[in-house]
Amino acid sequence: MHKAKIKIAIITRSLANGGAERSCGLQSVLLSDYGYLVHVVTVLDEVEFDFKGEILNLGKLKNKDNSSFGRFKRMLVLRQYLKKNNFDYIIDHRPRSASWSELLISKLVYPPKKTIFVVHSFKIDKYFPKITWIAKIIYKQAPFIVTVSDEIKAAVIKQFDYKNVLVIYNPIDSKQINFLAKQEKVTGNFILAYGRIEDDVKNYSLLIAGYAKSQLPLKGVLLYIMGDGKDVVMLKRKVADLNLSDKIIFKPKITNPFPYVQAALFTTLTSKYEGFPMVIIESLALATPVIAVDCHSGPREIIANEQNGLLIENNNAVALSHAMNRFVNDAALYKNCKSNAAGSVAHLSLESIAKQWQQLLSK
Repeated sequence: MHKAKIKIAIITRSLANGGAERSCGLQSVLLSDYGYLVHVVTVLDEVEFDFKGEILNLGKLKNKDNSSFGRFKRMLVLRQYLKKNNFDYIIDHRPRSASWSELLISKLVYPPKKTIFVVHSFKIDKYFPKITWIAKIIYKQAPFIVTVSDEIKAAVIKQFDYKNVLVIYNPIDSKQINFLAKQEKVTGNFILAYGRIEDDVKNYSLLIAGYAKSQLPLKGVLLYIMGDGKDVVMLKRKVADLNLSDKIIFKPKITNPFPYVQAALFTTLTSKYEGFPMVIIESLALATPVIAVDCHSGPREIIANEQNGLLIENNNAVALSHAMNRFVNDAALYKNCKSNAAGSVAHLSLESIAKQWQQLLSK
């Protein structure tokens, strides 16, 4: 147990919807369990995932006044909060692409040389101000920049040549999600994709095309697509055009998807880009194999091809359909991947990732 009462502020866009946000909640849990005094600051009034510590919900102020003056007022509230609590470290998980706003935050809100910036996506322009000289001013003060995959680290160093970049993977609370998976009995013969329904990122169109070309519809294996988002209606039209509305079932987002994840034959990830996708490690922790495209970044660092899942070429519906067919037709391959799945993410346990953060925060 870490005995020193080091104070940490975790700043996140929200505690709902995405894998990056879920990992922020997990980080608050693991640091609290290791004896740190943790506060969580959310920009939006969206709190769905489990967390530990005190919370400052700036989203409630945003709901009352989202004018320019309201945004400036929220900056002042955060500045006073950080100053009053005198945190040892601030861990900032937010997207940070708005150059002038981020410059103001770095100069007026955050205390100097105490902020650790986390980069959750290979699309790194979401996490660095678009004006390069502003990015350099902000990040040169950071003791560390933490990326959630090796590939993101390489991209950051290539673009900015920072020397203070290191990798800490997202953790998985296997005990908790296995408990949650048992809260509902789900039956059926189906595969699953779950997450935000945003086709420009998650590329559900590729998933639908691959499924349509596969043997799964004829074999009675359904495809469940679970989540909410702006592209649900468009994707439903696409499914209807393929005459697959009885085979591809859209389900709304639910707080606890894990009974479905555990019951699925396998899960899929067809994103155009990622960071370190929680849906893959959650699925593996529940002993459910994964078919994932080899996108930037994350899947290659999690999926050992033919050992815990299948890693395939991106943007290739034929390759995706073949992978689906293999899992349904090759019992030995499927059994091998399923038996290896849970053990393949043991290194991402809360304890293991907590120790890495503990080492970083003690420097």
